[in-house]
Amino acid sequence: MTEFVSVSGGRIACDVSGDGPLLVLSHGMGEHRQVFRHMVPLLAAAGYRVVNVDIRGHGESSPNWASETGKSAISRTDVAGDLIEVIAHFGGPAVIVGHSISGGAATIAAATAPDLVSGIVELGPFTLTQHMELLAMLRVRRYRRGMIRLGLLFALRSPRIWFRYLDIAYPTKPDDYTEYMAGVAAILREPGRMAEFMKAGATTPADAHAQLPYVACPALVIMGTLDPDFPDPRVEAESIVEAMRPGIGRVAMLDGAGHYPHGQMPGATAELILDFLSTRLPRSWAQRGHRAAEGTRVGDGHRVG
Repeated sequence: MTEFVSVSGGRIACDVSGDGPLLVLSHGMGEHRQVFRHMVPLLAAAGYRVVNVDIRGHGESSPNWASETGKSAISRTDVAGDLIEVIAHFGGPAVIVGHSISGGAATIAAATAPDLVSGIVELGPFTLTQHMELLAMLRVRRYRRGMIRLGLLFALRSPRIWFRYLDIAYPTKPDDYTEYMAGVAAILREPGRMAEFMKAGATTPADAHAQLPYVACPALVIMGTLDPDFPDPRVEAESIVEAMRPGIGRVAMLDGAGHYPHGQMPGATAELILDFLSTRLPRSWAQRGHRAAEGTRVGDGHRVG
């Protein structure tokens, strides 16, 4: 079942699974919520109410969004605002699990809506302002291959190049990788969807970077050791945590994972998230989440089969 939540500027498509404290999953650009298809059942079975969203312009969410900045772009601030409204709709507070652009959005949501965000998990996040590292391009093959493909993608706006990048970003593939990527390709062929994808790539993480010192809730940054988007994924993750208040964040590395640890290694990624939820978040969050779940009728939005 798909539920559509009306937010400022459009509708966000999501699936709701399980019962308990609220988790909101938010994917990266050029993807859709099914990237979490193997992880959602694990989190729901562990006693959480999981809301898995399509970010604005992607998947089944409405297209043709206008940024709050007035530019033809989809920023992390825009995505954060949508996530905050989704959490309010489902009776938060919530923990946000955000990948890539949504990792930066999770930072902004936590900093600007602390009453609604109890914790954040950032997966392969683009949260720090990025700089092309030319020496690393020469030394690190996976980084060089990833950056060349991403550069060509945004220069040529070619879905074919996007899938060449994804082949690198998944060093090993889940059993249903071919079928899943066929679904991603089908969505990108829909009118306007590739343009929305390009909007998401037209912004920088500067807005998220600026909010890192204001995050007050527990945070977990999960990186794959083979992520092609960063010269040194561990250094990137540790730099995100270092920009937060002392003691707020921690880093977890997944050996052999690329830019999509949740798609490539859903079991191991879910285990890290569940350990974070059980050891780093106060019991009051879980109790509050249960009360919110009991007081909120899931399905107030429009559902389609």
